[in-house]
Amino acid sequence: MFLPLLAVVGAVTVAVDARNWWEAVVLAAGVVATLVAFVRWAADDLLPVAPATLAVTAAVWAFGALAGDGRMAFFGISFVGALVVPKLSRWRGWAAVALAGYVAAVGAARMLVSHQEVPEILIRYVLIPTGVTVVVVGFMFPNKRFYDIVAELEEAREREAELAVIRERVRFAGDLHDIQGHTLHVVKLKTALARKLVDSDAERAKQELREIHDLVSDTITQTKELAYAQRRLNLSAELENARNLFEAAGIDVRVDREADVDQRVGELLGQVLRETTTNILRHAQATQVRIALSASSISIVNDGAKRAPVPELRGLAALAQRVAANGGELSVDQHDGEFRTAAVFPNGAEAPG
Repeated sequence: MFLPLLAVVGAVTVAVDARNWWEAVVLAAGVVATLVAFVRWAADDLLPVAPATLAVTAAVWAFGALAGDGRMAFFGISFVGALVVPKLSRWRGWAAVALAGYVAAVGAARMLVSHQEVPEILIRYVLIPTGVTVVVVGFMFPNKRFYDIVAELEEAREREAELAVIRERVRFAGDLHDIQGHTLHVVKLKTALARKLVDSDAERAKQELREIHDLVSDTITQTKELAYAQRRLNLSAELENARNLFEAAGIDVRVDREADVDQRVGELLGQVLRETTTNILRHAQATQVRIALSASSISIVNDGAKRAPVPELRGLAALAQRVAANGGELSVDQHDGEFRTAAVFPNGAEAPG
């Protein structure tokens, strides 16, 4: 956003100070060095080019003050110095003093090569350039601290979001263990019993094997339902879990519950909430989430939508088919930076199948 403005200021500086084409070239070199420094500063990669940009802009100021009539030629060294000094790991105070001292000393040296009045030189080439340099450098110190804090907060938020996703995976692993751990233990006991009965009571052994077969089939079904978010869910538990996950990720969450949810649709609404929660944690850059519940609907709105078409959400797409099969409608849309997921059962729907 500031790059075009910086380029315009640089162009004005060249236009005001240059008396011929070669002075314009020298002054333009300072402007280019300033723009390069700003671009690298914005990319947090300034220090590798700092020596070169400082040298160029310092030379341009010396040229403007001593060889030309460039009272605005300090623009480059003041701005580049203000970007570089706060980036230093130490001696920043001394570096700021040295920068201001160099600008003042070069401006004062004009008195040795110019026939202008001393007060005029002091004002145009010493006081104004040095004052501007001090102000810009002073502004950049708190500005850098502000950006550092923002970067730290963003990094902490990303870590919290990753942790929230990890917690969700652990919860999924716990559900999977609940399904399969018990089944495998029972299968082990029944298999051992069938082996003992195979010679003494063949019919009882066959019965045990049939129960093992049914148990394994049921476990396979439950595992598929868990993988596709179709396992029977408790909406209240899912709501509390979503709140905990969002808060852990540093996302402000607000829940508006207009009425108790119809038990016939509570399970499907819980699945919508779980899938949407996972999508927000993994794909959005949300800071706020609003969850609204009525007797037969749910709406989840987050402010982390990207300025792009609505992305393909495979999990919600599959869930939308199941919602539709039970008389409801699931929709997603985004507007003004907000992404909204909503599921509604106009007539209360039939019990989910």
